[in-house]
Amino acid sequence: MSMSLSPNTQAILLLTAPLIAGRGEPSSDLLTSGEYKRLARFLRDKQRQPADLLTPDAGGLLGEHQPLIDIDRFKRLLARGFLLSQAVERWQTRAIWVVSRADAEYPRRLKARLKDDAPAVLYGCGDAAILDSGGLAVVGSRQVDDALVEYTEGVGRLVAKAGRTLVSGGARGIDQAAMRGALVAGGKVAGVLADSFERTAMNREHRNLLMEGQLVLISPYDPSAGFNVGNAMQRNKLIYALADAALVVSSDYEKGGTWAGAVEQLERLQLVPIYVRTQGDTGKGLEALRRKGALPWPDPSTPEALDEALSVEIVTKNVAAGQDQLSFSVREEPAAAYEAAKEAPPILESAIAPPLTPADQLFGKVRELLEQMTTPKTDVEVAEDLHVTKSQAKEWLQRLVEEGVLVKLSRPTRYCSSASSGQLF
Repeated sequence: MSMSLSPNTQAILLLTAPLIAGRGEPSSDLLTSGEYKRLARFLRDKQRQPADLLTPDAGGLLGEHQPLIDIDRFKRLLARGFLLSQAVERWQTRAIWVVSRADAEYPRRLKARLKDDAPAVLYGCGDAAILDSGGLAVVGSRQVDDALVEYTEGVGRLVAKAGRTLVSGGARGIDQAAMRGALVAGGKVAGVLADSFERTAMNREHRNLLMEGQLVLISPYDPSAGFNVGNAMQRNKLIYALADAALVVSSDYEKGGTWAGAVEQLERLQLVPIYVRTQGDTGKGLEALRRKGALPWPDPSTPEALDEALSVEIVTKNVAAGQDQLSFSVREEPAAAYEAAKEAPPILESAIAPPLTPADQLFGKVRELLEQMTTPKTDVEVAEDLHVTKSQAKEWLQRLVEEGVLVKLSRPTRYCSSASSGQLF
């Protein structure tokens, strides 16, 4: 993929990216994911593009958005042209490409499935075409024994033998075992990284695989970003969105990124069928995911059997006896949404949004209220304000922290809007 940045991508990078090519700290003015999402909606409603913010007459457009984001903050971010040129030069020397949602090259699966929640910017290295090939996502715990590593490598080898893509997160343990199995067997692998992207892409062993078109690495976070729990949690939805189905090999019970990502898919997003390992000791976590609607992994031993497992898709979500139950059918043809996304204009994603569930509508109202929370509050105080349980308040607060709408303060633990957090120190 070419490293030539479109004007839209340049504008988005100036507004959201740290642009740290060497030493230094990222600007405190950077738009959060929630702020950029609102800006994208604003531009779409005005039938404008991010690139319009770089034109001489951008002042009027910025002024219209003034109530939400201070115009001086916009100007400081858009004036970082020199930092952007330095960062781009660094990325170019490392064969790192960048695309934004405004680009035709942006993975259509992410845009079709995640809509406005698709990352504004993606950094990548390797053959981007792999990203729209579907395949099997394999996820699991970091701390696993040798038997599970061997089992997972076998799954990766079968995926490669079937000519399908293996999608995973590159973390130690299950992720790396699955990717290693597929790569050694000559298969194609898509790795969605939450940290250390540049270092991973520059690894000599990975470099050969990247250049040969066997491996593609992507990340929605700056190539130099280190590990962050929130980032690791958020990238999980990208792994699922790129696949046709997912296999959870191992998971803790009610904790950890693997559990949270699988539950989010089963209960809210429902992008792909979720399978769980059935061989050996499955543990409490996998059994709980089964009860939430995950399917038993049939342990296919042939490419044909694997294709059959990947041909299942979610049809409906029924509610009976107070318990959610997912329904499945055989996928007969590619989802029409992918094709529609492929044909969509490259400027901005479609303004047509999918119908919101009542839960999504409620959470949207909660987001609107809490993003105005300039005075730090505890989870108990938020629960009292919203007249909900403490556990419900904590769930909402965590989601908003992960989205960048709120920041979490310590000593004591409190929450406030990210837009006002800088005024507290």
